[in-house]
Amino acid sequence: MPEIDIVPPHVHLHPGREKGLLRGHPWVFSGAIHKLEIDAEPPAPGDWVKVFSAEGQPLGWGHWGEGSIAVRLLTDGQRTQVPDTLWWQQRFQDALDVRDAAGIGTSGHEGACFRWVHGEGDGLSGLVVDLYGKMAVVQTHTLGMHKAWQDIAEGLRRVMGDELDCIVNKSASLLSKLRPEWQGESVDGMVWSRGGEDRSAVQRVFEHGIQYEVDPLGGQKTGFFLDQRDNRKLLMETVGDRPVLNAFSYTGGFSLAALRGGSPHVISLDASGPAIAAANRHAEINGYTDRHEGVQGDVMAYLRQIEVLPPVVVLDPPAYAKSRSNRHKAVQGYKRLNAMAIKKMPEHGILWTFSCSQVVDTALFEDTVVAAALTSGRTVRILRRLGQPADHPTKAGHPEAQYLKGLILHVH
Repeated sequence: MPEIDIVPPHVHLHPGREKGLLRGHPWVFSGAIHKLEIDAEPPAPGDWVKVFSAEGQPLGWGHWGEGSIAVRLLTDGQRTQVPDTLWWQQRFQDALDVRDAAGIGTSGHEGACFRWVHGEGDGLSGLVVDLYGKMAVVQTHTLGMHKAWQDIAEGLRRVMGDELDCIVNKSASLLSKLRPEWQGESVDGMVWSRGGEDRSAVQRVFEHGIQYEVDPLGGQKTGFFLDQRDNRKLLMETVGDRPVLNAFSYTGGFSLAALRGGSPHVISLDASGPAIAAANRHAEINGYTDRHEGVQGDVMAYLRQIEVLPPVVVLDPPAYAKSRSNRHKAVQGYKRLNAMAIKKMPEHGILWTFSCSQVVDTALFEDTVVAAALTSGRTVRILRRLGQPADHPTKAGHPEAQYLKGLILHVH
């Protein structure tokens, strides 16, 4: 019998619900769907589907999902076929070209580190790729990206050629949340290495002249928080000869920036013992051991017990809320944290405070910090508003991707 071509499911929207997609928003919400046209089996989470307006205008291909986001759109309406390996290669090359145009050190620069693919910002909702030297670290945040793993790996290799030595998959915890029944079945690890030889996943990289040892398998996220690159550089340029407390320090990114900028004494404070060990190691390999102090402990407990903080304090906590249901609790957490720090700051102290909670937008975060200042009884001026760097772009029409926000405050 001749093979029968199975047409992927077609998703038809309610009238007018294509407007956001045409403006660049990549998500189709479940409430926007009028009907699902199926040739064979209904789509499973992660399968390709094609989206059409109510008038029959093709809007693009995307991954079928679960929950409120029914489809994550990945192509425009002009593409007639399901994306293939060549399509992935072209998208990865485009993302690399964006970084080159932005002046970020990319391929060919030994020890460079940057975000190569930033999900929706690069038209690849659900995918993150960070490059550390010649190692690509991949996180698949959706089942669609998980199913596309072979095309993703091949596309990365085709674009980088000899500039890529290995690929690490750092998606196990993400997949276990998507599919709890897979708990323990998926593990992080190196999935490809040039020549097939065993190698360490630890990479030595450089940022602003500072050397770091990045461990994607043993560390958080992909091994380093690349989204604070520009803000670390600003701290380096402005810290002068003032002591610094870097709270929620992780492996010491802000600490090393302050030390290179001339700070005579920097405290890295984090609840994680391995993170403090890494911060101490980074101080050592950069020659700053005599000016760096690593402290393992709870940040709020530390703030309560200290009488006066150093003249420069960095607060860069992990996301306090990852869903709208937790937003109120997160806001209260940010308020308590900042109020305590502001209260303990010296006269003319400078506080760098951040939120990476996507559901806490810029206006809400600023209002929360202002409320914290009122609670503390101190006079506070906002000197600068901060965000994420060029290798974490936001696509026009998709403001939700602007997740990192920060304020530099003068405390009187």
